[in-house]
Amino acid sequence: MKKNRYIYIGLMTTFLFSVSSCKKELDVKNPNSPTLEQAKTESGILSLSTGGVYINGFLNGDGWLGSGYFSLVSGFQELLADDVSAEAANQNVNQVSIPGYVVLDNGTKISRPTDQAINLRSNNTRAKQSSNLFYYEWTNMYAMNNALNQVLALVDNIPFSGDATTRKNTVKAWCYWWKGYAYAKLGSSYYAGLINDLPNVVNANYVSSAALIAESNKNFNLAAGLLGGITNVGDYTTIMTKLIPSDGQVGLGAVPTPAMFVHSINTMKARNILANKKTSDMTAADWASILTLVNSGITAGDDVFTGRTNSSNTNGWFDANAGVVASNTAGPPSQSTFKITERFIQEFKTGDKRLANNFGSNPYINQVGGFTFSTRWELFDAKQGKNPKNGAVILADKTPGNYELYLAGTYEENELMKAEALINTGQIELGLASVDAVRAFQGAGLSAVAGTGLDLAAAKEELRRERRVALVFRGTSWYDARRWGVIYDISKGGGRTNAVVYGSDGVLNTHATINYNFMDYFDVPADEADLNPPAAGSAAVVNPNY
Repeated sequence: MKKNRYIYIGLMTTFLFSVSSCKKELDVKNPNSPTLEQAKTESGILSLSTGGVYINGFLNGDGWLGSGYFSLVSGFQELLADDVSAEAANQNVNQVSIPGYVVLDNGTKISRPTDQAINLRSNNTRAKQSSNLFYYEWTNMYAMNNALNQVLALVDNIPFSGDATTRKNTVKAWCYWWKGYAYAKLGSSYYAGLINDLPNVVNANYVSSAALIAESNKNFNLAAGLLGGITNVGDYTTIMTKLIPSDGQVGLGAVPTPAMFVHSINTMKARNILANKKTSDMTAADWASILTLVNSGITAGDDVFTGRTNSSNTNGWFDANAGVVASNTAGPPSQSTFKITERFIQEFKTGDKRLANNFGSNPYINQVGGFTFSTRWELFDAKQGKNPKNGAVILADKTPGNYELYLAGTYEENELMKAEALINTGQIELGLASVDAVRAFQGAGLSAVAGTGLDLAAAKEELRRERRVALVFRGTSWYDARRWGVIYDISKGGGRTNAVVYGSDGVLNTHATINYNFMDYFDVPADEADLNPPAAGSAAVVNPNY
C-alpha cells in the first residue's frame, strides 16, 4: 500500500492501544511518540501484534456514526445484502443500497434515478473520501497487513522468555492468520488489490481478486503449519492470552487451543471458495474441497475469535452503543441508524423463536431513504428488556460486555457450508440434518426438515433462508447475495420476486419484484490508485463490468 499518513497513524496507535486498553506499560519516554525500538522486546512486539489487528484493522480511520470496522464496513455489507436500510446521509449509507427499481403488487414501477455504480464511482475521489464506500475496508485491511508485516520483520530478533521457539511461532501464526483474514476480506470485496509482505513498501503491481484470495490461503496455510508444530501448549496459551484483549476472552472468545485455531483457519478457507464463485458456477471439485475443509472446521464446542466491550465501557476497541451493526440497528427504527428490512424478516419460518425473541412490531415510514426502506419491525435491544427470553439466540445487546461480536468464522457458518456442499452433491438428508443442527444450536424451536422428503429445490431454499437468518451480522450476507446472483440485474438472472415491501404510502406489498443491479466487486479506491498508479501489467483497478 502507498506509504501515506494512514500507515504511520496506524503504527502509532498500536502502542497507544497497548497502553490505554491492555494496561501493559511500555518502557517509553513519550507514549504519544513511539518508535520501533519499543517493539524490540517481548512485551513490545506483543503490543504491536495486538494493536496491529484491533486498532489498525478494526478502528483505523472509521470515525462516523459508529465506531469502527464492524459498524461501518460491516454496515455497508449488511445494507447491500438487504438485511438493513438507512436514511442518514453519513458516509452515503442512504444511497448505496437503493435498488435499481421495484415493481409493487399493483404493477407500479419505482426506479432509482441513477445506477448504483454511477453513485459509488461519483464518490470514489480523494475529495469525497468520507462518502466513498470503496475507501474504508481497503484502508483498514491494508493498515492491519502493514502492521503485521512489521511484526514479522522484527519477531525473529526478539528475546523471548520461556520456550522462545513456541512463543515466536505463536506470534507468527497470529500474524499469518490475520494477514490471511485481511487478504480474504480484500479479495472478497475488490476487483483488484496489492500483495505486500514487507512493512511500508510501495507496490504498484495490482493483482486480481482471485490472486488476493490465493494469497489469503497461503497465509492461512502458513499459520496452520506453525500451529500444527506447537508442542508446548502452555507457552502458546501464555502468548495468545496476551495477544487477545482480555475483555474478549469470555464465552466463545476464550483462547482457542492450537487445534481449534486450525479449525477456524479451515472454515475461513472454505468461505474463501464459497464467497467468491457464483453458486451456478460451482463444480463438483469445489464442493469436495469445501467438504474437506468444513469437516475439519469449527465445531460447536470450539472457541473462536470474538470481541466485546468491557464491563465499564471504557478502553474497549468497539463501543457498546454504536460499535457494531446490531447495536446501530437495535431500538425503535425512528431512532436507530439502521432499520431492519422486510426482506430479512420474511426469511423466518412460522414459529421460529428467534423472530419472537428479537423482533417486534414498530411500523416506520422511511421518508428520506429508498423506496424499499420502510419497515414494520424493530430489532430489540436486550438492554431494554423487551426480549421474551424464550431460549433463542439474542441478536443485539447494548449492555457493555454482553454482546459477543464474531470476528471471523463460527460453528453455524461452518455447519451451513457443510449443509450446502452436501445438498449440492446429492446428499440432501445429511445436508438438511446440518440445517437442523444450526437451528437447534440457536434455539429456533423449529421442527426438523431432515427426513421429511424434501426435493433438491426445497432443500436449497431451506439452506438459503437459514443462512440469511442464522448468519445475520456475521459478515457473510453480502457475499451470499452476490454468489446467489440476487444482486445482479434482472436481465442477467438477478433480482428477487415475491418480496415483501412496506411502501412509503403505508401499503404492504407481499409479491413485489426488486431489481437490485448492484456492483459485485468494487473498484480500487482513488486514495490508493491516484497516489499509487498501477504499474505496467497490473490488473484493472476499475471493474470493467459496470
